[in-house]
Amino acid sequence: MNTKERYKQLELMKALPLDVKIGKSKLRIREALALEDMYISYSGGKDSTVLKHLVQSVKADIPSVFVNTGLEYRSLREHATKNADTTVRPKMNFKEVLIKYGYPIISKMQSRYIEDVRNPNVCDKIKDIRINGSEKGYYKISEKWKYLLKADFKISNKCCYHMKKSPMSIYGKNGSCPFIGTMTEESNKRKTQWIEHGCNMVDSKKFKSMPMSFWTVQDVLEYLERYDLEIPSVYGDIIKVDGEYKTTGVNRTGCVFCGYGAHMEKEGEKRFVDLKIRDKQLYDYVIGGGEYKELKDGKKWWVPNNKGLGFGHVLDVYDVEY
Repeated sequence: MNTKERYKQLELMKALPLDVKIGKSKLRIREALALEDMYISYSGGKDSTVLKHLVQSVKADIPSVFVNTGLEYRSLREHATKNADTTVRPKMNFKEVLIKYGYPIISKMQSRYIEDVRNPNVCDKIKDIRINGSEKGYYKISEKWKYLLKADFKISNKCCYHMKKSPMSIYGKNGSCPFIGTMTEESNKRKTQWIEHGCNMVDSKKFKSMPMSFWTVQDVLEYLERYDLEIPSVYGDIIKVDGEYKTTGVNRTGCVFCGYGAHMEKEGEKRFVDLKIRDKQLYDYVIGGGEYKELKDGKKWWVPNNKGLGFGHVLDVYDVEY
């Protein structure tokens, strides 16, 4: 099946009724369990709550593992800690990651490209690609974001690795592989991964299963309602408006302090504005503080300090409302 046909197949699968999707997901789960020793990557959010319920309905003793990063809404962290079978922590805290590597803004790819250009250890060939693009014009910093090469704070995509992936990989060194609750509608990268590998994939390092890849947010909310599953209070209630499910609280949880995609948020959905309403104390810590400090590279950078993470200055430069 060629790429075009795979895209068509994915769209057909996304349009299937929930009952059919549940059956297909359980089949993918069984296939994964036949291949590897598995665990559930559990964040406590609505998607991973459905994933946990799905996987454990197939095999009840599959453990769920929560990485307590300290970057979650408080109600989500409490919910996840209470319901996870195992809780692990990252070796570095978020403040240390920001100081050493930089702030996560724009997207994982764009922040990585900016970091590459500013890193003296990256070769000139890669830097040229990041500025001008490959032969086909790919893998470059968008013209819109090139001004951030002159920003007075570091920018990096290392946060997710150190706060989430690394502690999970340490847990996985016992030989087990993760079930992950990601869906293709969340990003083009996840869609491309499914086109290439399907729900159960082997990358260059390890097997992982994403049995909900072809689900939608509507499927997740309908499943939560159908099985009356508890979710963190920050989501509010699940209601139906004009035939569609929605939450009365936040739409997404994830890492509260993350800047990825913040520039694309619509009025009423802006995460940092919402944080100010929901948790003023946490908001003040995230937005406030910050100072210029000379680091090991001999340059002065804007970094967090004892008063806060300094995101206010970063978001001013990034042009994101808070």
